[in-house]
Amino acid sequence: MPDPNRIRRIGIVSGVADELAAFRPDLPRETVKADGLFVQHLRLGEKEIYLTCAGIGKVAAATAATLLHTVFGAELLMVIGTAAKIGEIDGAVFNLTEALQGDFGAQRAEGLTHYTAGSWPIGEASVEAFAAMSVAGLDLPVARIATSDLFIEHAPHAASLAEKLGAHLIDMETAAVAQTASILGLPWLAIKATTDAADEDSAGSFVENLAAAAAASAAAADRAIALL
Repeated sequence: MPDPNRIRRIGIVSGVADELAAFRPDLPRETVKADGLFVQHLRLGEKEIYLTCAGIGKVAAATAATLLHTVFGAELLMVIGTAAKIGEIDGAVFNLTEALQGDFGAQRAEGLTHYTAGSWPIGEASVEAFAAMSVAGLDLPVARIATSDLFIEHAPHAASLAEKLGAHLIDMETAAVAQTASILGLPWLAIKATTDAADEDSAGSFVENLAAAAAASAAAADRAIALL
């Protein structure tokens, strides 16, 4: 795994283009096409930042993260953008220290039995989260996030995920990037701001709060990068 003190190339993934656009809009950026994805490049001091959005969902996020490493040499994978709050936690912008998949496991008569992403979903169940890189001095509340390919608009389901997985937030990207980082032997970070509560009002709340949450996440991510 790269030395955290010598990271110079950072790959940033989001699910929505607006979330990337909110990151340092004051700086010039170059856009290049690589293997079907458009990747934006900018410089922050000595650091090279590569940003891309392949679309919403775990496959898109994992594909984007892999490309940022294999084509652009990203030494750290980072997720920025928005999430829904599903657990009891104070705050609106979070440093995600743990991520797990909320829809991986075995579907049984009693419902979905959760397993660690990538493991055999057979036999005794256990769930281990992917742990993020620690950033000293980052003054943000920490949270555990569950990632799902489902956009959750049902409060009882959200509450069930929070209880079963100990998750505070849910999104559609972070655990996929975290798992990709684990496979590739890379550190990862994630900064998410909340837009909704994964309930029946989620679609409207997400649209209404997207711009402000994207800006808040991007600003916090900029602070995190400055601390690396």
